[in-house]
Amino acid sequence: MASARVRSDLLALACAGALLGALVALVLVLAPGARAADRGALEAKLAGGREEASALAAELQASQAELASAEAEAARAEKHEERLSALLAEGEARERRLSEEVAAARHRLALEKARLRRSRGALAQRLVDIYETGVPDTTSVILGSGDLEELVTRDTYLRAINESDTALARRVGETRDAVHRQVVLVAAARRKAVAYDERVAAARDQIAAVREAAAASAAHLAEVSGAREASLARLKGDIAKWVGEVKKIRAEEARERREAEASEAEANAGAEEEVGRWLGGPYSIPTYIVMCESGGNYSAVNPSSGAGGAYQILPSTWELYGGKGEPQNASKAEQDRIAAEIWADSGSGAWVCGSL
Repeated sequence: MASARVRSDLLALACAGALLGALVALVLVLAPGARAADRGALEAKLAGGREEASALAAELQASQAELASAEAEAARAEKHEERLSALLAEGEARERRLSEEVAAARHRLALEKARLRRSRGALAQRLVDIYETGVPDTTSVILGSGDLEELVTRDTYLRAINESDTALARRVGETRDAVHRQVVLVAAARRKAVAYDERVAAARDQIAAVREAAAASAAHLAEVSGAREASLARLKGDIAKWVGEVKKIRAEEARERREAEASEAEANAGAEEEVGRWLGGPYSIPTYIVMCESGGNYSAVNPSSGAGGAYQILPSTWELYGGKGEPQNASKAEQDRIAAEIWADSGSGAWVCGSL
């Protein structure tokens, strides 16, 4: 949108430059009888307008280059933001998974700690029982047995007690090791979660910085474009005023030519012929109107009115004069032919720039 507006401003400036050139030529050719002071003042104004138009053209070209650079930077920033957004989404998803893993690890740790407490309690109770009753040995079992059957029974019980004590001690050790492993897993999962939290926060900060930079660039370009448009509007106003002054001079010179002698009339007629050739140029209507309308671009299209081609002919008018398709898609010869017919019927009044 902004680049199209800058190009439109450059086209309008080209029209203004062409119109200024036409005005200078008209003043030099058609105003030989005007007062020298008035002619000199008008020529000075037109020369100043031309210089200002050149300066404004340079500024608009610089703005266009700056805009192209800003658009390229905005495209790169958009791609960078897409990558950061993808990283952010991945980080948030990974953060959720890590949080779930931490929660699961903590749950398992709580279960293992509960098992450890129960195992330690059972082991403590067994140690108390051993302290209070003592540890039976093989000799006391043999001596205390009344017969062989009782001996076998007591020996079986003794082995079962020893195996139970050994299994209890082993289970306490295994549970303690499992608790230690779960503590390590929870710590590792927590470290991963913290690291991803930091990456997600950094991605958010980078996205915010990219958006802030894009907003600042857009504001700067809007300010520059507004200043250029104001300058161009002022220049157009000056040109319109100078056009009125030139029309007055032309009216005065026409009256003087009618009252002049035959030789002066012939000289003025030759001057008119030269001006006519300049105004006609390679087009079917005066050059300054074509430059003002389209800059001489046979493929130009006005996005607002739909007018197209070098002569900016409306589609309805184009169809009325037998044109096929769109004006901007027709050949140069076809555009020239229909423009000549419109000029023959309506003259300069058929074009907006023809009334300047």
